[in-house]
Amino acid sequence: MPGSHTRKESIFFKLFVKLPRRFAAFISNLSFSLHPSVFAFVMATGIVSNALFLEDYRRLSAALFRLNAAAYPWLAILLILRALRFPGAVWSDLVDTRRVFSFFSLIAANGVFGGGLCLRGVHVEALELWLLSLPVWAVLIYFSFGLFIFRNSARLANVIEGGWLFAIVATESLAILGALIAPQTGSFCRAVFVLVHLLWGLGAGLYGIYVTLLSYRLFYIEVSPNDLTPVLWVVMGAAAISTNAGSNLLLTNSPFASLAALRPFIEGVTLVLWAWASFWIPLLVLFGIWKHAVRRLPLSYSPMLWGIVFPLGMFSVASLRLSLAEDYPPLHALSAAAMWVSFAAWIGTFLGLANATRRDFWKFMRGRAR
Repeated sequence: MPGSHTRKESIFFKLFVKLPRRFAAFISNLSFSLHPSVFAFVMATGIVSNALFLEDYRRLSAALFRLNAAAYPWLAILLILRALRFPGAVWSDLVDTRRVFSFFSLIAANGVFGGGLCLRGVHVEALELWLLSLPVWAVLIYFSFGLFIFRNSARLANVIEGGWLFAIVATESLAILGALIAPQTGSFCRAVFVLVHLLWGLGAGLYGIYVTLLSYRLFYIEVSPNDLTPVLWVVMGAAAISTNAGSNLLLTNSPFASLAALRPFIEGVTLVLWAWASFWIPLLVLFGIWKHAVRRLPLSYSPMLWGIVFPLGMFSVASLRLSLAEDYPPLHALSAAAMWVSFAAWIGTFLGLANATRRDFWKFMRGRAR
């Protein structure tokens, strides 16, 4: 009987002491290894949900929105835990010229998630997200580009990394959300509209600079398969979100005559940006075929794959908004097709995430047990 008592104590100890300790260690390890672009999941899930909502697939949209509403605070907790427990690791990412731009994924996630709230008539919380994001964006935009200028070198400079793209996407996401919540800002409405136009112009300008540098890098410097990461798809997503932002400005009645006078310019630039987004899709598919079919690099789950899902979803929403702004129905059909492609990509990537998380969890738990 003593042996039985000891065995019961052993089971109790495992269930209520050892397993919680191992799980806490797993969470600690997860927060330590957290990549700055982790909110790309929220960006991708949010934009696919928004695309489904706009195409009247409300149940599917609601399911993804609820998942995002759960994932957002969970990722925020992990990020805060990382900042509190491992400030050195966070600072190391902030001063890394290849990682610092990834922090813009949080701002872009706020913009996309806030857009989903606005679609559902929840404007107060969306306004709070926008106001929270603005000062973070202002600090991060100058810090990141200052770091890129003063700490970069010829060895580190590699525009194909795509870091700038997160800064562009974050800037345009603030322009989109700002246009949606401007009517809720009362006496500040006019100032918000001016700021929204400035943000759109800044994002479009940064995109023009980036595409010029990227084109030079692709055409005149040798490219290896490892250079063509899924994040490169955001070059299309940045053009698509700039198109979306411009279309929102065209669909919004401006309180300023001077801003209304910009409409022909915004209309022309927005159409060109949509053309750029469309141009990149076949080229990026060709890159993927060359990397995985010709050079035979294996395709496996990576968090960077959300960098493909988000641009596809954004292209769908941007095409729909542009079809409304230009009163051109054929673009709506293209938007619907892109929505289903983005949804299929989301399902595949989410299954990869679930499998990788399960595998890593049990591998870590067994390792801790030994």
